[in-house]
Amino acid sequence: MGMFDGFPFPPDKEHLRDELSTIDESWAAARFDSLPHVVRILTSKDREGELQVLKEQSDVVEDVVDEVVHAYHGGFNKAIQNYSQILRLFSESSESVGVLKGDLTEAKQSLGVRNKQLHQLWYRSVTLRHIISLLDQIEGLAKVPAHIKKLISDNQFYAAAQSLVQSALMLEREGLQTVGALQDVRSELSKLRSVLFYKVLEDLHAHLYNKGEYSSIASSMHEKDDDVPTTTAIAFTATTSHPVSRRTRSVRGDSMFGGQGLVDGSYRPGSIDAGSSYDGHDEDGSLEPHDNVGDAKDGKVISHQIPLWLSSSTPDEFVETIKKSDAPLHVKYLQTMVECLYLLNKVAAAGAVICQQLRPTIHEIITSKIKAHAEFINSSRSGIDKATRIGNSSLHFIKGHIESYQLPKQKRQNGMSLAGTLLAVSPVSPVMAPTGKAQADAKELLDSILANVVQIIENHVVVGEVIQSKSSLQSNPNTQKSMSTNVNVDSEASQVTGGYSIGFSLTVLQSECQQLICEILRATPEAASADATQTARLASKVPTNEKRDGSEDALTFAFRFTDATISVPNQGVDLVRQGWNKKGPNVSQEGYGSATVLPEQGIYLAASLYRPVHQFTDKLASVLPKKYSQLGNDGLLAFVENFVKDHLLPTMFVDYRKSVQQAISSPAAFRPRCHPGVSYNSSIEKGRPVLQGLQAIDFLAKEVLGWAQAMPKFAAELVMFVQTFLERTFERCRTSYMEAVLEKQSYMVIGRHDIDKLMRLDPASVCLPNALGRSNVGTIVSDTESIEIESELSELLLNLRPIKQENLIRDDNKLVLLASLSDSLEYVADSIERLVQATPLAALSHVGSRKPSNKQMSSSPPRDLASFADEYRKLAIDCLKVLRVEMQLETIFHLQEMTYREYLENQDAEEPDDFVISLTAQITRRDEEIAPFVAGVKRNYIFGGICSIAANTSLKALADMKSINLFGVQQICRNSIALEQALAAIPSIDSEAVQQRLDHVRTYYELLNMPFEALLAFITEHEHLFTAAEYANLLKVQVPGREIPPDAQDRVSEILSR
Repeated sequence: MGMFDGFPFPPDKEHLRDELSTIDESWAAARFDSLPHVVRILTSKDREGELQVLKEQSDVVEDVVDEVVHAYHGGFNKAIQNYSQILRLFSESSESVGVLKGDLTEAKQSLGVRNKQLHQLWYRSVTLRHIISLLDQIEGLAKVPAHIKKLISDNQFYAAAQSLVQSALMLEREGLQTVGALQDVRSELSKLRSVLFYKVLEDLHAHLYNKGEYSSIASSMHEKDDDVPTTTAIAFTATTSHPVSRRTRSVRGDSMFGGQGLVDGSYRPGSIDAGSSYDGHDEDGSLEPHDNVGDAKDGKVISHQIPLWLSSSTPDEFVETIKKSDAPLHVKYLQTMVECLYLLNKVAAAGAVICQQLRPTIHEIITSKIKAHAEFINSSRSGIDKATRIGNSSLHFIKGHIESYQLPKQKRQNGMSLAGTLLAVSPVSPVMAPTGKAQADAKELLDSILANVVQIIENHVVVGEVIQSKSSLQSNPNTQKSMSTNVNVDSEASQVTGGYSIGFSLTVLQSECQQLICEILRATPEAASADATQTARLASKVPTNEKRDGSEDALTFAFRFTDATISVPNQGVDLVRQGWNKKGPNVSQEGYGSATVLPEQGIYLAASLYRPVHQFTDKLASVLPKKYSQLGNDGLLAFVENFVKDHLLPTMFVDYRKSVQQAISSPAAFRPRCHPGVSYNSSIEKGRPVLQGLQAIDFLAKEVLGWAQAMPKFAAELVMFVQTFLERTFERCRTSYMEAVLEKQSYMVIGRHDIDKLMRLDPASVCLPNALGRSNVGTIVSDTESIEIESELSELLLNLRPIKQENLIRDDNKLVLLASLSDSLEYVADSIERLVQATPLAALSHVGSRKPSNKQMSSSPPRDLASFADEYRKLAIDCLKVLRVEMQLETIFHLQEMTYREYLENQDAEEPDDFVISLTAQITRRDEEIAPFVAGVKRNYIFGGICSIAANTSLKALADMKSINLFGVQQICRNSIALEQALAAIPSIDSEAVQQRLDHVRTYYELLNMPFEALLAFITEHEHLFTAAEYANLLKVQVPGREIPPDAQDRVSEILSR
């Protein structure tokens, strides 16, 4: 596009555009240089032609200029006309301004004449506007008391506190301070401030002790009904106890109330200068949404987030904090009440009143809890009586529940009462035993009370932390400007918190719990009777994280014991002597009435109180802030542990030592008692005839270990005590055993190493438990080995002949004692092993690691309960061995008379020999006497050795006989038959084995009736039926009518040597 394209050309002159485009653009340059063009023309051959071209181009340019000038000529003329008109208008305006200046000068002169009058009118309008604003405020302030009363009646305490504080601030504003009509409003607001304070304090007090509408127990009921749209109440811990942020702890008057008016408890934007005034309150008393709140839908969402007690309050930082908080409902309410006290500047006064009422209130709560528990027990008893009359099926469950704390009342099959045996030996009554009803009731009662106390302490932790934070801000003058200058400050405010703190409340609460425990234990804590001022001083020593010796904060108690319930007067903290304290600061405490719910009180109930107190301390550790954890440890748990260590254990050791001494030294302690004809039963409940002394010791051991399970920390001392009296009992059993077997041959025999070894290998000993409490079933021997062992034992026992009567135990009562002692020792050993399994391993290992006392030899290895079970079982086995050997020696003693007589009878015998009759009678009598005291396998062991020793004695007796005839052989056979019948009558003995052994004896003696040749034929066929010596004895004895050749012995030896 050329530079001349924009020129306007008429349609008939369009050729000029083409002609103009042929002109070189260099002619239109801003700095035109003519020299090149002159040189070109001068050097051109056709100079005329070049000039003619330049002329033609010049003509075209002139034509173009003419056209352009012609096209813009009208516009230039119009512009000249417009400029002329503008000049004319400027001239006329200049003249008008001059006239206006003259008029203003004249007006200024006119106004200057009335200046004073106008100033007066302006001042009057300003004054009237201010008076109208003040009248509007006075009218609104006159309605505030009625509105605050309505809020108080609706339990909208925070909204009432907001209204009261802002009204007080407005009354202090310039212009309202000197209004006489507001004096009544001031007086009424002052009264309402006191009323609101006591209302808030009363509600706070109720919620501190879980008696309020929004307490932790009641909050779950509210949420089930969807009445309070807040979060579900959960257990409050110290880690979530942040009531308000740092920004909400200091509430400044100018930030909350500056530039706002009060309308129905809410604050609307406005100022006095802007003409805002108090309007009439809405009928529903609800908040009108601000512009930034949103529509009705948003307002509905907000109403579901704000608790009911804040529904009429003005949204501020605290309300927003509560709304966003995840704390339980009761925690939010407690924080709100403390915030109300802070708005009223009553934190110190409230703290003083809480301190004053803490002890009597917790005393009343514990007393009412015990009364309610007593009423529940009474109603349960009446229900049980009714069920008994009606015959309800639930009677069996109730009866079983009650009898679980009692000793069995049934009589055993042997006629002895199990309960009667044990009641006299225990130092405590059945209800005070470790599983007794008094222990269960005391634990249940203290569990319920301490659970309530933990909830109360949680509430005090919440309130204490908030009050301390608020009081620290109140005591700082930099954070309190409007409140300290505009609100009347009471005298209580100078005491910061009024003496209230978490440490104080924790100390008083634990002190009351200690008094309750002392009443249950019948102990008087003298230190607990100190007044609450001393307690508060102790609690005011806030613990630090540094290492301490614990001497300053620990609660120490001195005890003295009494049989009466102790009443300790309460000394309250007298800080506020007005209005709210209706009962007075000095309410006498006359005990808690725990005797109405406990069947018995006493020092032994400390065992049942140990676990509840331990659990209570663990819960305190999770609730209290870290800096107060030492106070929790130095409270109830230390008190109970010191009481157990210093009083219960020494008392228990003395009482049980006396009981053990009485149990083992009583004349009836080791006296077997059983009706004749009663069969043995292994169950103690069904009549197992355990010796009274050992049964009592077993009962005492179980009872003491029951105390150890109830108090795990002291289990080691109690287990050691059990070992002590188990050792004394074992020595007493050993003494009774020695009295029965002293200087008796059977006792000496079992002490021989060779005989003891054979008795261990004897298959009959399989029924005996070994030292580790296991039976010897694993010891299996063949029949041949069994016969060899029996033969060796018989040979050793027969070598003891002649047996003298004075070396035998002739008193059957001693044998019965040994049998009963064996069974009783085994019963105690089994019981000890069960106790070892039930006793905590930590206690057993702790006992094993203890150093021996001065009375013990330093070289003796450490003992444990299992070692006592082994000792008891060893002694039980010795008793059975003595009985077995004693019966074998009795058999030898009676049958040894066979060697002193000649069996040359003249007629067939109708009765066995007298010594056999005496032996069989003795076997039958002793079996009947021993049967009720030992099991069947043990009877078999005791009497099972008679058959083999009788058979061997009878076979060897032939060697000492000089002669025997046919009637003599029949007499011996009749003796063996009589013995067989006596042994077969014992149910536990294998009659077939007895018959087989004694048939062997009869076969041997019947060989004497055979001729020599027939005897040789029998020996040839049965060469292994008897030994070579026994066959030789058949040839040596003289039998009338039998001829024995001289070489008979050689011929028999030849047959046996094949």
